[in-house]
Amino acid sequence: MEMFDINELKQNGFKGFIKIKDLDINTIQKEKGIYVIINKNQNMVFLDKSNGGHFKGKDPTVSMQYLKENWVDNVDVIYIGQAGGNGSNATLLKRIKQYIQFGSGKPIGHWGGRLIWQIKDSGELLIAWKSTNTDPYDIETELIYEFKLKYGKRPFANLSK
Repeated sequence: MEMFDINELKQNGFKGFIKIKDLDINTIQKEKGIYVIINKNQNMVFLDKSNGGHFKGKDPTVSMQYLKENWVDNVDVIYIGQAGGNGSNATLLKRIKQYIQFGSGKPIGHWGGRLIWQIKDSGELLIAWKSTNTDPYDIETELIYEFKLKYGKRPFANLSK
């Protein structure tokens, strides 16, 4: 099920492939599924301070060393997220909206994937999504596992699994 570049994602039914800054949130389904953040710029520049929201007063900023250690060269997918898995009733629309709001500095509870918001010009990154009939949590877990097998570590902004 490997889906770590744009062509593989498109072949597997993902939609979107829109810059985060250009995303019309109303184009996203109210269904469970998985979503990915895609980087096509290999000259990555990190910010000293995260643009992410301070949920419960917690600063999402991590050290420059931590960012560099987590970076994976030469791969499009830098974050894999899910909505509605593991018994949750969240939809793609709800989770992606929360994710974007967190990235714009709102204190929203979307701590997963927070490293994205410490990338300079994070609004230029692409987002794509796919509705699923099976549990999105299981799909996300499997994709992260396959990514680790191929690249030796998790996608850049996936900090667990």
